[in-house]
Amino acid sequence: MAIDTLDKILNTLTGAVVRKGDRIVVLDATRLPGHMDGLIFEAVFGEAESKAAARWVIWETAQALGIRPASIHAFYKAMGRGEVPGRFTVPAMNLRMMAYDSARAVFRAARKIDAGALIFEIARSEIGYTDQRPAEYVTAVLAAAIREGHRGPVFIQGDHFQTSGKKYASAPEAELQAIRDLILEAVAAGFYNIDIDTSTLVDLAQPTLDAQQKLNYELCADFTAFIRSREPVGVTISVGGEIGEVGQKNSTREDLDAFMRGYNARIGGAAGIAKISIQTGTSHGGVVLPDGSLAQVAIDFEVLKALSEKARREYGMGGAVQHGASTLPESAFHKFVEAGTCEVHLATAFQSLIIEHEAVPEALRRDMVEWLKTNAADERKPKDTDAQFFYKARKKAVGPFKKRFWTLPADARAAIGASLEKVFGFLFGQLGIAGTADAVRKIVTAPEIHRPLPDGGVKSVKGENVDGLAD
Repeated sequence: MAIDTLDKILNTLTGAVVRKGDRIVVLDATRLPGHMDGLIFEAVFGEAESKAAARWVIWETAQALGIRPASIHAFYKAMGRGEVPGRFTVPAMNLRMMAYDSARAVFRAARKIDAGALIFEIARSEIGYTDQRPAEYVTAVLAAAIREGHRGPVFIQGDHFQTSGKKYASAPEAELQAIRDLILEAVAAGFYNIDIDTSTLVDLAQPTLDAQQKLNYELCADFTAFIRSREPVGVTISVGGEIGEVGQKNSTREDLDAFMRGYNARIGGAAGIAKISIQTGTSHGGVVLPDGSLAQVAIDFEVLKALSEKARREYGMGGAVQHGASTLPESAFHKFVEAGTCEVHLATAFQSLIIEHEAVPEALRRDMVEWLKTNAADERKPKDTDAQFFYKARKKAVGPFKKRFWTLPADARAAIGASLEKVFGFLFGQLGIAGTADAVRKIVTAPEIHRPLPDGGVKSVKGENVDGLAD
């Protein structure tokens, strides 16, 4: 039955591709873009067997075209050695909404400036409330790459695979197993970059820095070893660690030393982390004022610079990572490059652009608000104004309203895509990634990885309560 469904889908691509056994052969790549919109819709919203077949076709077509999920590990290690030309900061973009259209906008903006050093990512929390499991997210990105004519490595990342402090305190093994399960699912889907965040377990009440960071570095090392034992042949997954939880105390050189000494001792001779996330003064989603606007955030760029330099010089990493940056003023982004920041994470501003876009019907926004009043009322704090509550809570409506955004009229989707492309183009320019595609091609190896023919439908994955997790 699954093969029959697969052949029906392939029949719609006659003249563009053909199946030969368990491989896809591309006959005419110029005919593929016109098929992607329908194919990705089937891969996301179709019946179980159609989903599986469409996802297999997109994955294998991408492999045949040289569009392959890849690890940025070697690239970051080369950055740490000073072997990558130019100064730039890699943007890591969380596409919570309209992932296919959003990724298309990313690829268009990147192609204009020959940019290759960029990451598509989604956090543990976002996977839950945006209703995007890893396999779906990877499929959307690859379909967008095919649609826009991209060729070469594609970096897809699990952001904030984070321990919940509350869950760990009550049932530690269950919480750790939940992250292991997510790692297995993500790697199988094509996430070859994973950020482990056990910084939620840093205990600042302990008397020494080592004691404060001990549980953090031990679990990060253990997860790294787990990831290494599950890597596809030819792939060294890029792993990131974190020493300061976003929104908490700013990180220091001494924090980094305490973490890395303990981490390196525990990981032994295995390949370790390629970057380190730190806290410099931001918070996820920004600080929302009573009128719904965002407060000015003061990032300590000197901390960012000092820890990036130390991470490269003493620990051979690409540098430090900045979270929670998309809501910063436009004038701030070039400073990440000046501070030698390895990677910067961007998320909430793209979500806001889509929800608030003039092409989105007002009735759709009203329906989201009404849904939140009923389904997210427990997230409202006593002093929250309506504007504060809806701004902070509206991400929880992304999953339930996913299909309505994906099925907006073509002209509305095109207008949103154009606005996203403009924003991505600005950010890429500020972060200096123009011309990085050549260095990516020279340094990064993206092996050809095939998947068996689908023998059934897409299995549903049990959701989890992601409240309190970072995104």
